[in-house]
Amino acid sequence: MTPLKPYLVRALHEWILENGYTPYILVDTTIEGVTVPKDYISDNKIILNAHPDAIKNWYLENDALSFSARFSGKEENIFVPINAVLATYAKENGKGMIFDEHFEDDLPPEPSDVITPTKSKRPTLKVVK
Repeated sequence: MTPLKPYLVRALHEWILENGYTPYILVDTTIEGVTVPKDYISDNKIILNAHPDAIKNWYLENDALSFSARFSGKEENIFVPINAVLATYAKENGKGMIFDEHFEDDLPPEPSDVITPTKSKRPTLKVVK
């Protein structure tokens, strides 16, 4: 099955733009393959403005997204593997989606408590005088 995250990022990006807002992408810079300007990384994360007025050569496929943007007047090529995308949202109102670290896991989450089915007792009637 193809991964879901790139489809959601693509749909949210389009939705944010159609509503006249600025799409931001939060990226985990510790993921292998992420290429962003190191001077703008904070707490191993970077927020990227993905508005068409701020970037060139937008590319979003199922494995990664890339574009070029200016940082302090210097053009930089950005490359982000799709698994490094932590969130995509509108700058103006914060509406969007956050992806947790297990978003694409194929395994169901571990149960916190093991629930064993109990044998249900059939209801009984009592005569009350």
